[in-house]
Amino acid sequence: MSALLEKQKTVPAAPIILESRRRPSRRTVLLLAAGALWILGFLLLNGTATLALPASELTDLHRSLNQFNAWVAANRADNPVFLYFFTPLRTAVDAVANLFTTTFAATSTGLRLPEIGWLGTVGLLTWIALAVGNVRVALLTAVVFVFFGFQGLFVEATYTFALVLTSVLLTLLVGIPLGVLSGIYGRVARVITPVLDFMQTLPTFVYLAPLALVFLIGPASAVIATVIYAAPPVIRLTAHGIRRIPDNTREASDSLGTTGLQRLLTLQLPMARRTIVMGINQGTMAALSMVTIAALIAAPGLGQTVVRALQSLDVGTAVNAGLSIVLLAIVLDRVTTAASRRAEPGAAAKRRLGRKARAGLLGIALAVVLVMVQLSRTMLWAAAFPQDLNVGPAIVQAVNTASHWLQSNVSLFTVSLREGVTGTILNPFQSLLTETPFFILVAVVAIVAYALGGWKLAAVTTACQGVIIYLGLWSDAMVTLAGTLVATAVVMVLGIVFGVAMGRSSRVDQLMRPLLDAGQTMPSFVYLVPFLGLFGATRFTAIIAGIIYAAPVAIKITADGIAAISPTVVESAIASGSTPWQVITKVQLPMARQSLALAANQGLIYVLAMVVVGALVGAGGLGYDVVAGFVQSSIFGKGLAAGLAIVFLGIMMDRMTQAAAAAPTRRIPASTPAT
Repeated sequence: MSALLEKQKTVPAAPIILESRRRPSRRTVLLLAAGALWILGFLLLNGTATLALPASELTDLHRSLNQFNAWVAANRADNPVFLYFFTPLRTAVDAVANLFTTTFAATSTGLRLPEIGWLGTVGLLTWIALAVGNVRVALLTAVVFVFFGFQGLFVEATYTFALVLTSVLLTLLVGIPLGVLSGIYGRVARVITPVLDFMQTLPTFVYLAPLALVFLIGPASAVIATVIYAAPPVIRLTAHGIRRIPDNTREASDSLGTTGLQRLLTLQLPMARRTIVMGINQGTMAALSMVTIAALIAAPGLGQTVVRALQSLDVGTAVNAGLSIVLLAIVLDRVTTAASRRAEPGAAAKRRLGRKARAGLLGIALAVVLVMVQLSRTMLWAAAFPQDLNVGPAIVQAVNTASHWLQSNVSLFTVSLREGVTGTILNPFQSLLTETPFFILVAVVAIVAYALGGWKLAAVTTACQGVIIYLGLWSDAMVTLAGTLVATAVVMVLGIVFGVAMGRSSRVDQLMRPLLDAGQTMPSFVYLVPFLGLFGATRFTAIIAGIIYAAPVAIKITADGIAAISPTVVESAIASGSTPWQVITKVQLPMARQSLALAANQGLIYVLAMVVVGALVGAGGLGYDVVAGFVQSSIFGKGLAAGLAIVFLGIMMDRMTQAAAAAPTRRIPASTPAT
């Protein structure tokens, strides 16, 4: 993203005017031809060759995958691959996860008590926050974990925290060495970058089915899936921190006769420390998001509470657990952000406490923590959170009452909005995709891809569509694509409206930036909860949640693109008589076109992930197939195929929007002033 924005900063200042009429470009002609072919194909061949597959039917491929699932279950104990690799790996990960869950969440005795009690857990986690952060985040940590007890969700929250901690530690064990190698050796970077691109393109759901097949359901599969999902940002930012060290600094180190290992330990890692800690922050937030979703493969914690509440349409319980997830996300974000700031060069000079005073404070705090742990092991009130302080049922009841009131008194608006959008936009557009012959859509997408990126992109998109057809889920993929494209269109409208406002006004930016940052820290599950109470369990709910989930990233990218335009260019447009509306539409938006394409790319990927998660509240398509495959072994193969279809659908859309973002921006000619 930064590279694209840097390109915009180098655009030369020129007088800004309205474009004169010009002959349509070849790209425009191809796009118009693709649209005409699509409409004609739909009108003339409506309902033929749609490759629809009823929900109860399976293809030969799906049955083969079911047989493979049964074969794995039957041969797991004897197959050498499982016996000497997968099973020991699962056992090792389970051992690490059990260590943290036993310490912070619940022992194996069945009493649902942590080894060091709730008071000892709060004390130890507060001390850790103080050690890596500061007093403010330590107090926040203490307050939030005590509040989990008031919610009646202390064990669930600490289970989630323990799995996140396990996942982050294993992610760092894998990610930092790979990031260092990628930052030092260009050949490693060229090999690993496409793999990271692929990993970050996959929606979170897709990791779960194959890992559950190999490692069974439970904490080990959840941790391994989380490590795969959280590793890319750690690897990328570590490599970026190593590479960004100035050449002259590296050369000065080499002139002193340092070896490669000495240069790494004494120069590169210390100078890249802040960037590496930023990677840890991003990896931690990704880990929390994945751990909650991994509840679908029996990962314990808050995610299971949310999933059960969504399945039973219990809005109050979902809100209570969703609030805990948000608070845990805030704590993890603030602690890792504080650690990142402590790692900045010169941060030590700005600290209020000196090193000795801080060490003394940490020593005193550790002594207090040890006392708290001892109390937790000897006093019942310090071991188990007092039940008479549990206000969770009251929160659940209050939310359910409010939800019922909203459904009763606002239903005229919500139902009208839901049915209006569904009937006028979603259903027609979905029919346009699902009722058009598959070969027409394949040709249309190939033409659009050729217009955006040439023959290579057209070949990639055609291959992706061919795989989806082979998987037997073309019609379901079109249902998912319809919801994704509609939601992305709304996301881009929000991105342009609010992004332009932020880019043009620093006051608006200061007001909205914290809200957008908070929105990006929340796991995807949380977005489903409030809209479930308003709109019920429908695909409209999933699409609205996807819009809210994806809007922050699109708004921020658009705002950065608008803000990066040279003030001289804008001043020239104003001096030539352009109105604010003309400056926006004729100058800023055209010059920020690459940022808009990048915002569409990221918004689309976020929406795709959320529309799949929305299968829990009634969204159909591929997401439903994946979730059903988890629940029913008889359609496991169809669910696994749906996960693969999501992968190739995501790759296709990602590559097309990346090509649009990489296309050169057309200059605005200088002639007559705007009127």
